[in-house]
Amino acid sequence: CFPPAVGLSATFDPELAVRVGEALGIESAIEDVAVILGPGINIKRSPLCGRNFEYMSEDPIVSGVMGGALVRGIQSRGVGASLKHFAANNQETDRLRVSSDVDPRPLREIYLRGFQIAIDDAQPWTVMCSYNRINGVYASEDPWLLTSVLRDEWGFDGLVVSDWGAVNDRVAGVIAGLDLEMPASGGATDAQLVAAVRDGSLDEAALDVVAGRVLDLVQKAGRRPAIAGPLDVDAHHALAREVAGRAIVLLKNDDGMLPLAPEQRVAVIGAFAETPRFQGAGSSLINPTRLDGALDGFAEYAAEGAVTYAPGFALDGSGDAEALRAEAVAAASASEVAVVFLGLPASAESEGFDREHIDLPADQLALLDAVLAANPRTVVMLSNGGVVALPFADRVPAIGEGWLLGQAGGSATADVLYGAVNPSGRLAETIPVRLEDNPSYGNFP
Repeated sequence: CFPPAVGLSATFDPELAVRVGEALGIESAIEDVAVILGPGINIKRSPLCGRNFEYMSEDPIVSGVMGGALVRGIQSRGVGASLKHFAANNQETDRLRVSSDVDPRPLREIYLRGFQIAIDDAQPWTVMCSYNRINGVYASEDPWLLTSVLRDEWGFDGLVVSDWGAVNDRVAGVIAGLDLEMPASGGATDAQLVAAVRDGSLDEAALDVVAGRVLDLVQKAGRRPAIAGPLDVDAHHALAREVAGRAIVLLKNDDGMLPLAPEQRVAVIGAFAETPRFQGAGSSLINPTRLDGALDGFAEYAAEGAVTYAPGFALDGSGDAEALRAEAVAAASASEVAVVFLGLPASAESEGFDREHIDLPADQLALLDAVLAANPRTVVMLSNGGVVALPFADRVPAIGEGWLLGQAGGSATADVLYGAVNPSGRLAETIPVRLEDNPSYGNFP
């Protein structure tokens, strides 16, 4: 599990994205996977989108350059990519039916530009069209989108595949330039195509074009070079750790709080330090080959006995909150520095629904207040797929934005906190002071 797009994009390093793509291509080839369903480069129109962890940026240049680099890396190993979700798919609420109504200029300059950049850079084998409608027309049956813009203007020569269940009218889709319906319909929509050709409502030549593109993909897959296993798990874990370390953004570091010194007495506080939140939920969920917790990472650097740990809160909100807080305050009081791991629980963000606010859980904010009162020399490390409000930013001397960092994120966090890795990540999206400061406020979802 490499860092999801939210982390990878913060590196601002296309060559690093190429290396991640190469590794993904190798893993896919070993498993005989012909096409990876990604990367996702939809614009982060609002910080509330439940799938923002899976997308690169609010900026189409960052999205297109980083997405294209990932595609180049994947396809360099003979495995296809599927650039998604084309287009203007920027919310999860009612995503199967909603119409994204966008004026021509912002549609071109914001919502389509990243796709154009990535296609020009990398020519993905496939583009995945989205569920939603655009200005009233389903993406899967929009000839302007799938043919006029994608193929005629941009020169895309691959296959257009539907998102899973995104086909509204298969005949209209073929006419518009949709090549492959996923998943299969058990023959039902195939029969509709045959009937449409027979009654003259579908030109047989249009069906031939679509079939030809499917055969082209089959042939590309058939020409893939065989890559024998076993997978070099250690090398890929090391790459995941490198990417995670370079994804962390140092938001603040007053009074030389960081880096930590090995002999410093450090109180590590927060359940995420022990049980990392390393990926988002939904169709991108994977089982990692291994998983590093931040506590294990601290043990690599800290002198013996220098680190104490208190969970501070329960990830599921259970347990005795006051007792957990008291334990954390005692640990902070007895230490030179407190490092508090705060973040969003898995239940707060996922494919399938949008967030309702950008606040951290109240019990976590109360914990931080108590720790700060006991020890103002406090570092906050964040773990979140979508940005969160930082009402404590003026009171905490050091803050690190840790996103979702993949399977090696725990050790990578320790690498940064102890100064072995320079926190050179940059924000690929804005952290608003308040949700109301985001331009989509009042028009989302």
